[in-house]
Amino acid sequence: MKKTIFKKEILEENELLPEYDFTGARPNKYAESIAKKRGIVRLEPDVKKIFPDSDSVNKALRAIISAYPKKVSKKVVG
Repeated sequence: MKKTIFKKEILEENELLPEYDFTGARPNKYAESIAKKRGIVRLEPDVKKIFPDSDSVNKALRAIISAYPKKVSKKVVG
């Protein structure tokens, strides 16, 4: 027996299918602590236009980090 594949219209970003029902849904009280543990950072929409993925964000941040002066340790010679 063949499986029938139903084609659905391509949804725009943040659009839900009509059959999704979230009545009675509650926010995840652990979401913020999980995000902190995983190092998840939210980007503002204007920043996301410039940096669409994590690779581009990491490259930019590494460039900024490399521009910082190196720390000079002060050792006491005695």
